[in-house]
Amino acid sequence: MLLLIQYTLIFASVLLLVALGGCFAEHSGVINLGLEGIMVIGALGGALMMRYAPEGIGAFPMIILVLLAALVFGALYSALLGVACINFKANQTIVGTALNMLGTAAATVIVKAINTATNPNDVSSTIQYVDEKKAFIVNIGTFEFNWFMFVAVVALVVAYVVLYKTKFGLRLMACGEHPQAADSVGINVYKMRWAGVLISGIYGGLGGICYILSGVSEWKFENGVAGFGFLALAVMIFGQWKPIRIAMAALIFGFFRALSNVYFGFEFLVELDIPGSVYNMLPYIICLIVLAFTSKKSRAPKAEGIPYDKGQR
Repeated sequence: MLLLIQYTLIFASVLLLVALGGCFAEHSGVINLGLEGIMVIGALGGALMMRYAPEGIGAFPMIILVLLAALVFGALYSALLGVACINFKANQTIVGTALNMLGTAAATVIVKAINTATNPNDVSSTIQYVDEKKAFIVNIGTFEFNWFMFVAVVALVVAYVVLYKTKFGLRLMACGEHPQAADSVGINVYKMRWAGVLISGIYGGLGGICYILSGVSEWKFENGVAGFGFLALAVMIFGQWKPIRIAMAALIFGFFRALSNVYFGFEFLVELDIPGSVYNMLPYIICLIVLAFTSKKSRAPKAEGIPYDKGQR
């Protein structure tokens, strides 16, 4: 049971971080379907930092450097979405899909090139970080506390405060609801949408490095992030674009994802003789069921997905 709680919290942390990123983008009026690709690139930045960090660096500096690398890579990659969709008014769905495909492919090529340069016989897309991962784990008895659990809670508090307690957040949401009205009172819609996209990149990058550090000590980048970017979008929709509800939805989906990791530890589940692949599919099946019954009540920001035209009224 303790192991189930542990995995639930870490997977919920991943979903929460990425879903909050999508929340910021959509509140600004931009649909970020490229979260999957942003997660991969953010994970790449964090993994490379762990690989090339100076030897003997302490645990706390390692954590800070890895987080900074992940969020910078995520923000830079999300800038491609900003340029295409905000500056050039491209179709946001198509651009997001392209970013997902490009992210995994680019990360695979980069890692293979680095590995081949180090060892000509190594053509894998894998980065190992066995020792470096220990910086993120604190053993509390038999429970493994991952610092990303704390990062996710802090990110949730920051998101709530920024969106509902600051002028910036209120202006951001205004640009996702009525951009023309926001512009009429002096709010720069383009800048606010850029801010929303970059913040989504920061959150998505953190979610990516959190995901690859959740269970293993190396990552094969051609595997991507197993659909967690899309699952995070479902969490965001189920959470009605509100941080607290998103957190609760992340816990629910995180529980079903964790179940696939630990079901062998529950005798009553093993006795049911259900293949492990079924448990791996559970969070996605639950996602489809939940969205089928709740989508009618979903209320997305009114102007999301609509390129802003300053001359339109």
